[in-house]
Amino acid sequence: MSSTHSITEKSDLDWTPIDVHTVYISDSVGLRIYSDTRPHNWKIAGLQKGLILVYNEAEMVGEGTGFGFPVLVYSDETYFSGTSKVYLCSWKNSWIVRKEFIMDRMARNRFRNVTLQNGTVRALFGYLADLYQSHRHFRFLALKNLARKMYVNTAFVKMSSVGKVIVTYAADERRILVKADFTGLKRRKLEKIFMLNEQGSRFFRKYADSQKAQLADEEIGAWDGINAQWACLTDLQGRFGFRLWRMKDHIWRRGREFLKDSLDWVGLDYEINPQSAVFEYIIEILGV
Repeated sequence: MSSTHSITEKSDLDWTPIDVHTVYISDSVGLRIYSDTRPHNWKIAGLQKGLILVYNEAEMVGEGTGFGFPVLVYSDETYFSGTSKVYLCSWKNSWIVRKEFIMDRMARNRFRNVTLQNGTVRALFGYLADLYQSHRHFRFLALKNLARKMYVNTAFVKMSSVGKVIVTYAADERRILVKADFTGLKRRKLEKIFMLNEQGSRFFRKYADSQKAQLADEEIGAWDGINAQWACLTDLQGRFGFRLWRMKDHIWRRGREFLKDSLDWVGLDYEINPQSAVFEYIIEILGV
């Protein structure tokens, strides 16, 4: 990956603005990026996405965020991205995409299309209001299932931006170097940074790691810590998937949720020290 790593350090690259781009790493597997919020699936339809896996021309992201998607937890709000700019360049035999995530969305619970802004009303639904401000993660299946039954949905409201996270994705054969730059953020009250790496749970149904764990579907858990050196998510037969590695001094978790027509994600996500300026890691695509 050394050649790919060197791309992200270069300052003289020729960047071209793009709306959508797909690069194929085999006859059947590709990686896709959008500048808007496509593919508009379910709860996070209005949010930006990271890299989306494509298999036999079908997008495999489900309701996942894609690879390399930032979430910021401040003491008073949790911020997501609903706006971006995307640029592409090629260098030697590799390609690199730069996506500038504008962190301009906050989660708001909605009850029959009425935003729960009133303090008294929000207090009654405190467990829902806290859903996206959890110290563990911003998704919990049990609460969302209850919210669905009560006709409460999550809306991501556009607010003043707290800055941008610049993420570069450099692909070299089966590996992707992800580099996130947090220097463009407002730091006051910033408590946590997440980098999410999620695709669809209906396809990637098996978890395995270097400690010989083997889990499928619900066994993967809602948001469990990973202590292994590496972990991967694949189809049930283990033929196709992706692998990530543990990063020193950062928290690593696995998670999965599936609820028909509402939730469909599985991922290996990092919680990063909020003082970090840059965070880099590698994703390996398996079985291509």
